[in-house]
Amino acid sequence: MSDVDAIIALERAVLDRWGAGDPRGYLEIMAPAVTYFDPFQEQRVDGLTAMTDLFAPWTGKIQVDCYDMVRPNVQQHGDAALLTFNLVSYRRRPDGTTHPIAHWNCSELYARFNGAWRIAHSHWSFVKPELKQTITEEA
Repeated sequence: MSDVDAIIALERAVLDRWGAGDPRGYLEIMAPAVTYFDPFQEQRVDGLTAMTDLFAPWTGKIQVDCYDMVRPNVQQHGDAALLTFNLVSYRRRPDGTTHPIAHWNCSELYARFNGAWRIAHSHWSFVKPELKQTITEEA
């Protein structure tokens, strides 16, 4: 398996666990000095201990019935690789149909540590978020 395929497979495996309510999959492949951004955090989260504390309350509370990893792309440069993709998460309705519950942009910086790929930095943002007010750079 190529490094590109291995990285995408790692990400899919942890997304599967995440959707079943188990965020520990991500923790298991994060580097000790991982950094993390998401739209619910006011600042960067630093380190595996802080990530463990952040994810602990979510255990058993996440439910994603299926997802689409849209256009995954890996740009590899030696022992570093940037995985970018869009993620659409779905929940199942009582009638069996699915409906999207979230649309994400994701960037995961993987680095090889002792021969294993680990997430060194993770950044999640919403696709086209609805802003409460118009943002301009004009004074």
